[in-house]
Amino acid sequence: MKVLLVGGGGREHALAWRLREDDPSIEIIAAPGNPGIATLATCVSIAATDVDRLAELAENARVDWTLVGPEAPLAAGIVDAFRARGLPIFGPTRAGAMLETSKAFSKTLMAEAGVPTARAIACNSLATANAAIQSIGTPCVIKASGLAAGKGVIICKTVDEARTAAAAMLDDHIFGSAGDTVLVEEFMEGEELSVFAITDGVNFAILPAAQDHKRLLEGDDGPNTGGMGAYAPVSVTEQSPDLVWTIAEQIMHPTLAEMRQRGTPFTGLLYVGAMITSEGPKVVEFNCRFGDPETQAVLPMISRDASLIDLMSTVARGERLVTSFEVVSERAAVTTVLAAPGYPDSPVTGAEISIPAVPNDVIVFQAGTKRDAKGRLVSAGGRVLAVTGVGSSFEEAQIRSQAFAREIQFEGKQFRADIGWRELARRAGAT
Repeated sequence: MKVLLVGGGGREHALAWRLREDDPSIEIIAAPGNPGIATLATCVSIAATDVDRLAELAENARVDWTLVGPEAPLAAGIVDAFRARGLPIFGPTRAGAMLETSKAFSKTLMAEAGVPTARAIACNSLATANAAIQSIGTPCVIKASGLAAGKGVIICKTVDEARTAAAAMLDDHIFGSAGDTVLVEEFMEGEELSVFAITDGVNFAILPAAQDHKRLLEGDDGPNTGGMGAYAPVSVTEQSPDLVWTIAEQIMHPTLAEMRQRGTPFTGLLYVGAMITSEGPKVVEFNCRFGDPETQAVLPMISRDASLIDLMSTVARGERLVTSFEVVSERAAVTTVLAAPGYPDSPVTGAEISIPAVPNDVIVFQAGTKRDAKGRLVSAGGRVLAVTGVGSSFEEAQIRSQAFAREIQFEGKQFRADIGWRELARRAGAT
């Protein structure tokens, strides 16, 4: 089997790793890839958003199917373009990707489909945003409607904070065109879960739920980032065995049905960011692709008996999954992200990276890396590496992830030593 993998970050390294685990003989072409992916695939210097060249590559290389990692090519219509040329591809169309690319669109869809979510008001001017802030009250959440690399969400405790955040997005354009429309949203209390479902538009396979850490600093403090770490599974799903299927029945099924009703069925990876509130699960956000860094935690803890290749290739070919089901695992994984100094606002790159021999039950996924003119591995992005520890228990996995994160060296590295702190607290309370 030959697969084209689109993207070049830590999520794509994890996907390449999983493809190889499922089928050691698989041939992977990655565009553009990164030095870590290059150990598993042939990397081709084509940008993930260069849809025409990617389609030509898929045709000329005679790949069996294409797997899209990041959201940008999905928003650019890569699936539409590939399907028009008869090329199998895993991911949603441009219209399907609007579940992520427009938070205003997804809110409207959820309202029409009866999907539980927080009340929100879409605003295109500071005047309407300030009026919405008065209507919603505080605390509230100000969100850029468009794609903002996971950073376009600001939680505000006071009216002044909310007005400042709205002005920064609408008037100062801190997130560019992503903030041309903002949502003023009710603040929801509870625990967040990231739930992935591989779907053909009707049926789906739900992967083990994960929880990520968006804030830069320990204790979930500091600015929002693209994600500083994640872990799976999450014990709240073990304590409430029906929780995942409640999310499936109340969120996934009606969302997919509404997309079909609109003539834009969603296929690929549906990511549900859910808040587990006292009233039940509610949607925080949808993504239209595997999450980062949750993917780096979820994929290694799924047993090799569950072939993700079979599931994704079936969807890529436009075929129907047999039924809806949940993929389970008996292992745990914790992922610690190592970030560049200055991340998330002004990451400093170019630092040489030293990675010791990687022990068993640890996987290092490369994200923002490259080879310099001397062939040295150097940092090339805000989030540089993701260190995943795998074990039979959460505690084992966390220890392995944290220990090796400390051993990797590059100047000014940032990482959180408390990934999974809520899980530790829950487990301590249960003993």
